[in-house]
Amino acid sequence: MAQLEIKNLHVQVEDKEILRGFNLTIKQGEIHALMGPNGTGKSTLAYAIMGHPRYQITEGDILLDGESILDLSPDERSRRGIFLAFQYPVAIPGVTLANFLRVAINARRKAEDPEDKGISIVKFRQMLKAKMELLKMDPAFAGRYLNEGFSGGEKKRAEILQMAMLEPRFAILDETDSGLDIDALRIVSEGVNALAGDHIGILIITHYQRMLNYIKPDFVHIMYGGRIVESGQAELALRLEESGYAWVREKYGPLPKEEEELTS
Repeated sequence: MAQLEIKNLHVQVEDKEILRGFNLTIKQGEIHALMGPNGTGKSTLAYAIMGHPRYQITEGDILLDGESILDLSPDERSRRGIFLAFQYPVAIPGVTLANFLRVAINARRKAEDPEDKGISIVKFRQMLKAKMELLKMDPAFAGRYLNEGFSGGEKKRAEILQMAMLEPRFAILDETDSGLDIDALRIVSEGVNALAGDHIGILIITHYQRMLNYIKPDFVHIMYGGRIVESGQAELALRLEESGYAWVREKYGPLPKEEEELTS
């Protein structure tokens, strides 16, 4: 069983340390929820895992199946099976969602085998149709320009469709619930549930418990001050819903002001 392991990770952004000894292991088949207030480094963690050059790892390691991925580019990490759903997906005018997905699949196949001629149009359409049916999506959605004029919910559904098509081993959902009304949240959550299973490990990064009303995590973690300070199960998320983060701040102290400004 594959696993993604983050060991004693320290990350700097613009000479400010954001992650301070972060540790987490995610196995295929598990769903982890990472919660915490603004300024704790949750999105920093997501970008560091994917290899964003702005995020400098000063100590620690990120291991995929026991091998470090720190020297791999974001594209190489993606090809190894790590997927990041962005909090704020960008629009690409003039490029349909279907064409974007086909190019992404072909780029991955080409990297693995330079002689690969790419997925056939027929096979791609069959695959796309099957995934959209699984996610209960209107086939016409794939003909729209990527994220152009999309609502918040449509942008997040497009991200989940990308996840379905690329079939990663590990998926990081960075505040996928951000900006969604209750109906959109339910629809997006149903999509995540449809894709969950023994073949994928999922990390849900969120501020709020409401998404966890629909997606049931195996583990819940509270991130504060650049590291995990509490771990448990669904009851931990419910405690946050009822009491907020005041008890976390009281127990572990306030965040440095400069860190809040940098990572909020």
